[in-house]
Amino acid sequence: MNATVAHFSSANEKQEEAGVRVKAYHRLYRRTSQKMDFQQHGYRATKPRARASPPIGGPLLFDDTSSGPPPTNNQNYYSSGYNMADASAGGQDPGAGSLFADPMASAAMMYGSSLANQGKDIVNKEINRFMSVNKLKYFFAVDTKYVMKKLLLLMFPYTHQDWEVRYHRDTPLIPRHDVNAPDLYIPTMAFITYILLAGMALGMQKRFSPEVLGLCASTALVWIIIEVLVMLLCLYLLTVHTDLSMFDLVAYSGYKYVGMIFTVLCGLLFGSDGYFVALAWSSCALMFFIVRSLKMKIMSSFSADSMSAKPQFRMYITLASAAFQPIIIYWLTAHLVR
Repeated sequence: MNATVAHFSSANEKQEEAGVRVKAYHRLYRRTSQKMDFQQHGYRATKPRARASPPIGGPLLFDDTSSGPPPTNNQNYYSSGYNMADASAGGQDPGAGSLFADPMASAAMMYGSSLANQGKDIVNKEINRFMSVNKLKYFFAVDTKYVMKKLLLLMFPYTHQDWEVRYHRDTPLIPRHDVNAPDLYIPTMAFITYILLAGMALGMQKRFSPEVLGLCASTALVWIIIEVLVMLLCLYLLTVHTDLSMFDLVAYSGYKYVGMIFTVLCGLLFGSDGYFVALAWSSCALMFFIVRSLKMKIMSSFSADSMSAKPQFRMYITLASAAFQPIIIYWLTAHLVR
């Protein structure tokens, strides 16, 4: 009987021990499966560490994804917190990049540039109607050698023999290749020098003021305009066909400023006697220069145009233009020398 009881008790102990083992195996299996599920879904098994706050004033180079997945935009693409436009623009306003990337802004810029180019073409066309820029460049094509020869020719024209303007394929040579060609460089520089010299002369006489200097400059400019207009009117009324242009007449009229500078300098250095001697010399030299230069321009076209004005009318125009020069020189320089 005791043996039977002992046998049943040992069998119960074995069953209990087997049940404990089965339960232990089940617990181990559940733990292993849970661990595999956690690793598959990307959750950390360790204790999360505290995140440090980003530095103030600087962008984040990397996003902290420990707390969850990164944010997404409308196209379900991941977007980082670092702005590439700011980095490429060097800290500038990001709106500037978006402005150039905007197709409407680009179209507006292209339309504005086209309007600007059209306006420039219209302005150049209107200027060329009254003044040829290329022809104006011709009168400033000079060099130092030409300027020295031209100044000597203006002050000592009596020894010059050949006054004919040279041509190359029906086009006159530029001034630096022909001393007889008219230019606008010397008249422009002489006009500026005359204004500066007039200011110095008025200052030496204690009569300088901006109003007086401005009146002197405007008077000299108005006299040239009147002279050129009268010359053009005479050529038109007498039907004198010549190759003289408005720039040619301005150049020949502006050469008087060289003699005016010489006259004022002599008056300041040697008094009234030196002034009148220089006035006589510069007036005679300028008249000789004008007669010989305009004669080649006006009288040369008479043989090719028999229906135009008579030759004496052409000569009168040339002599009148030359005789008018001493009067203007005296009028514009006498008040500067006392």
